[in-house]
Amino acid sequence: MSKLHTSSLNMAALFLRDFSSDFLRHFSQSFICYLNINSLAKPAVLPRKFTFRSTAGLLVPLTLTMVLSTSVMARIAEETTEKSPEKAAILLDSHASHDHNESKATEQKTNKTKANSHQHGEEGAEEDHENEGDEHDASQGFSQRALQSLSSDKAPVEDNHQAGVNFSAEKMALAGIEVAAISAKIFASNVYAPGEIKANGYKSYIVSPRTESVVVSRHATLGQHVEKGDALVTLFSESVAEAQAKYRVAYNDWQRNKKLGKETVSESQLLSAETDYISAYSRLKAFGLTETAIAQVVKGNLLNAYVEELGEYTLIAQRAGAVLSDDFSQGQRVSAGDAIMVLADESELWVEARVSPNKQLNLPKGTQAVIEISDQYFVATVIQEAHTIDPKTRTRIVRLAVKNDHDRLHPGMFVNVNFSFETKAKVMAVPESALMRSSDGDWTVFVEDHPGEFAAVEVSLGRSLGRFREIFGLAPQTRIVTKGAFFVASEMAKGGFDPHNH
Repeated sequence: MSKLHTSSLNMAALFLRDFSSDFLRHFSQSFICYLNINSLAKPAVLPRKFTFRSTAGLLVPLTLTMVLSTSVMARIAEETTEKSPEKAAILLDSHASHDHNESKATEQKTNKTKANSHQHGEEGAEEDHENEGDEHDASQGFSQRALQSLSSDKAPVEDNHQAGVNFSAEKMALAGIEVAAISAKIFASNVYAPGEIKANGYKSYIVSPRTESVVVSRHATLGQHVEKGDALVTLFSESVAEAQAKYRVAYNDWQRNKKLGKETVSESQLLSAETDYISAYSRLKAFGLTETAIAQVVKGNLLNAYVEELGEYTLIAQRAGAVLSDDFSQGQRVSAGDAIMVLADESELWVEARVSPNKQLNLPKGTQAVIEISDQYFVATVIQEAHTIDPKTRTRIVRLAVKNDHDRLHPGMFVNVNFSFETKAKVMAVPESALMRSSDGDWTVFVEDHPGEFAAVEVSLGRSLGRFREIFGLAPQTRIVTKGAFFVASEMAKGGFDPHNH
């Protein structure tokens, strides 16, 4: 006990009196009453249940209980004093003032009891019990104040900021929550338009008969890559047979008159033969016959070996490319101009984007756009822009050229076309994943005021900037949740927080 400070002993006595059982308090008050009345030699006013022998028998355990309780309470009070000396000092001052007032009140009551004990008798004893009740109520009130004063040392000091939902570093890493400071930057705004892959009209070729013909045989199939000059299809036509026959006659006549010369034939006759030859030759060229095929018409004319082959001709590839279509069958009669095959060079294709006429977009030649299809991206360049509106779709067609080096694009595919435009000034924008809808439909982001603590803040939305969205309502360098906002929102909903802090 010598090691305990005086303040600790005083506080221990205070705790002992405040937290002792009702029995000990009543016993101590009754014992004091007994001593006071015994000094006046009037034992008749003592309570019947208390005698001096029974009181002396309880005095020993009472003393031991008080000593042990005082020791324990003193140690607790000493620890409290070390942790919060200011609170302990206030508590001791209150205790001293309370003890001083209590001692004065007790002295006055004792004097009053001595003066009026002969007159009041048992009524004085009843008055002492009433005063005892008042002291008991005052003691309980002081005990509650002392507990509140000590408990305030353990309660954390609340900041003046608005609380939200808290996350530890481990929980944030597990949930994939990322936080970053936002600032004004130059962003690229995107304008979306649906598009379709088309064959390059400048590098494609339609194979069709130039006169009514019958398909004899094919030499190329769908999807096959052919080179310039390769045979595609053999046809037969009566018109071609007639033209070949006339060419033979004109060719022979021209050759004979040319050998005779101007000395034998007149100049007009020589010119007429030459003109007929040129006309017959040009007609065969118009039917699609090659130089080699035309030469074969007059070869071996003297032996008459090619009479049976008149009327047949073969169409060849005018450029290298892939066979995109071969819509015909052998033996089929086709009309002049029917597309029986389509060849195209797929190293560079067209993209026809259909833009809404209400969008006032400046798309000069050379403007770049990003083509998206099945998570694949290609860079295309604007090459042409229509000045009329499509009567069926009511859209404006913008044509772009795209490289197809790895043959991943094919005509007929539908793609997404994204035109990119940089903002003229710096804007505040956040990732689309950072935006969440509140219960009343407003857009919010989660702001980190303190490490790991997030609160929902309403924002206004502006332009769409690709994967970002322009916002209003936040100051620069504000730290917000850029990834994992859905997890923060769900935790806030489970905790019962109001996203608008109402």
